[in-house]
Amino acid sequence: MKYRRLGRTDLDVSVICLGTMTWGEQNTEAEAHEQLDYALDQGVNFLDTAEMYPVPPRAETQGRTEAYIGSWLKARGNRDKVILATKVAGRDGPGGHIRQPTTRLDKAQINQAIDASLKRLGTDYVDLYQVHWPERLTNAFGIAEYRHFEQTDLIPIEETLDALAGLVKAGKVRHLGVSNESPWGVMRYLEAADRLGLPHIVSIQNAYSLVNRLFEIGHAEIAHREGVELLAYSPLGMGLLTGKYFGGARPANARLTLFSRFVRYATAGAQAAADAYVTLARQHGLDPAQMALAFVNSRPFLGANIIGATSLEQLKADIGSIDLDLSDEVLKGIEAIHRANPNPCP
Repeated sequence: MKYRRLGRTDLDVSVICLGTMTWGEQNTEAEAHEQLDYALDQGVNFLDTAEMYPVPPRAETQGRTEAYIGSWLKARGNRDKVILATKVAGRDGPGGHIRQPTTRLDKAQINQAIDASLKRLGTDYVDLYQVHWPERLTNAFGIAEYRHFEQTDLIPIEETLDALAGLVKAGKVRHLGVSNESPWGVMRYLEAADRLGLPHIVSIQNAYSLVNRLFEIGHAEIAHREGVELLAYSPLGMGLLTGKYFGGARPANARLTLFSRFVRYATAGAQAAADAYVTLARQHGLDPAQMALAFVNSRPFLGANIIGATSLEQLKADIGSIDLDLSDEVLKGIEAIHRANPNPCP
């Protein structure tokens, strides 16, 4: 395994981070524990979860993923061996199932959220606590077109950051991060921290893959200059880049087959771009998933690459990507495909 210092923290995280959002929906507790055991044995020390998980979110399963991690930590007694990240849900629509009447990023709800997460996880602190998505409506979850909404009832970023800072002061959280956030939002968090003497955010968890490289346009310079590094989620484009959907196939029990809600990876051009990347990998004798992950692993603005797997075989292949260095010829091929069909899955 390879490790990197996460931003301007004292955390040395494995470049491969184990994502968990299928646990409790597509994976059982026993399978989750099996994945955790294998990943830790391979040197993966970074785990990412969220109060909302598993996905798709449902009231019946909410919090189950954290509970599975908590039962594993209790059974193994190895909390000191992992760097644990979780998230507080951003603003939801009316009638949200996590908190009533809806989730908001205010002090009361943030305090409630962290206490519930810590109880499920069976620990008294998390290493990284992230805002899952913004309070305001913005471009996230596959929406690339310009959107602007006049909202008069927003929880200010300053109030959210102050509440999060209180968790750091209380010892419940070591570091702070954001997710599904825009460049403007990241800079607002940093400016507020400087102005108010509050902790800086150290990471941003956004989608990034061969079929979505939008992070490079606005966020990458922030990562470089401000130390707010990328935790890349969906690095395989929800499985599009593995080859299992090649030519429009929809195998049984695969995520895009089971759940129609993931329209982000069903855009015009998505299939053609994914098939081109898969073909390139096979032309060079590479596993398509490992090639896609190795590309993400190599990015200089990356803090960690969040992989997710529904089987141990997938997990083994994904973790194995850490040993793959892409040749100049493969990288040139990737860039040619990207220029021909840039970012079909924003």
